[in-house]
This record gives sequence, C-alpha cells and structure tokens, in this order.
Amino acid sequence: MIALARQYGRYGYRRIAALLRDAGWQVNDKRVERLWRREGLKVPAKQPKKGRLWLNDGSCLRLRPEYRNHVWSYDFVHCRTDDGKVFRTLNILDEFSRECLAIRVKRKLNSTDVIDALSDLFILRGVPTFIRSDNGPEFVAHAVRDWIKAVGARTAYIEPGSPWENGYCESFNARFRDELLDGEIFYGLHEAQILIEKWRKHYNTKRPHSALGYRPPAPETIIPMDQRPAMH
Repeated sequence: MIALARQYGRYGYRRIAALLRDAGWQVNDKRVERLWRREGLKVPAKQPKKGRLWLNDGSCLRLRPEYRNHVWSYDFVHCRTDDGKVFRTLNILDEFSRECLAIRVKRKLNSTDVIDALSDLFILRGVPTFIRSDNGPEFVAHAVRDWIKAVGARTAYIEPGSPWENGYCESFNARFRDELLDGEIFYGLHEAQILIEKWRKHYNTKRPHSALGYRPPAPETIIPMDQRPAMH
C-alpha cells in the first residue's frame, strides 16, 4: 500500500485498494482505509459537486454518451518545459468508455493538427456520432467544422444556452495536470512526449476509474500461452 501511495501520490485509498486487488491482494476498501489512516497517509478532499447546465428557458438537460464512439470530446492543455517554453497538448477522449484516445504534444497546435489527430483515430476506430469541443478559436475554425461534417460526424460546440457541456474532458484535464504535469519537470519537448504517452497508456490500462467501478477504461488483455498463435 505504501509503495503504491509513493508511486501514485495523488491517488486516494479507494484507487490504491483497487490496484492492490488487481495485483492479487484480497482486501476491501475499509481495511485499506484503516491502514491508510494508521500510516498517516492523507486522503484527498472530496471535489465539490458541480451544478447542472441551465438553459435560457429555465429547463435543464444533459446529453450523456450511451455507447463507445457515440461522443468524443477534445480540448487543449498548456504546459512548459524546464526552459520556460510553452507546449500544448490536444487531448481526445471517448466519453462513454473514459478512454483517452490520443494526446498530441507540440509547441503549437492549430486546426490542422486537430484534423490530423482525428483522421488518424477515425481510420483506427471509426467515426463517432458526435464530437464535443470547446468554442475556442481552434475549434470553431471553418476547416474543422467542414471536415467533421464531410466524414459523417456531427459537431457539438459549447455555446451559451446550449445543453452540451465538456465535463468529461475537463475532468480528464484536471487529473492529467494533477497526476503528471504539476509534478514533473520536462527538460525538452521530446521528453514531454514520451512521459505523457507513458502516462496515457497507464491511465487507459492500469489506473482505476471511480466511474467504472474502479476498473481502468481499457485494461490490457492477456492471452494465455496455449491460445497464442504459433510462431513460424
């Protein structure tokens, strides 16, 4: 427990308990919590509840993803390397599975980079029904809107009075910053790209997610030796 708490300093006892069970330990949350407090480990404070999005006519609506590839969302995050130079990340999520589909890391990112990243994912995973995004200048570019429409998806921009929100991406960005960016020194862009991709893979395959019953979004599948194809 202590080794995991040191490795994942921003995890609470519930995520640590899930990781222990995944490693074969037969422990429940209550036992881990008792040991957690006995060792003087700090349980992170609960996040404040977020209100619903109210429309101009006084009604309230939240559109939620219902299956994989139903709604993807994407957003930018800013950070700096050790020399003070800014770099940006383009984070793309599947809202239903909570899987981080890609993180594009560059000094500068624009609408062309958004199209390139999405086109790569469309080839690998198919075209989602909706793509949700912020209403910043990169995302309202006509080239992005026209391209998304041409490939058969629908855009869902967050605008005043709209039922669309980007809470999934905002939550992911907060975890991304809290668990990696705020605690890591990046000595160059290439190092940032390597460490961020390593974190993304851990987030998808290992990190327990509370909304998924403390299971990772895309756990790795282990094929038994007797079921693996023969090597020629």
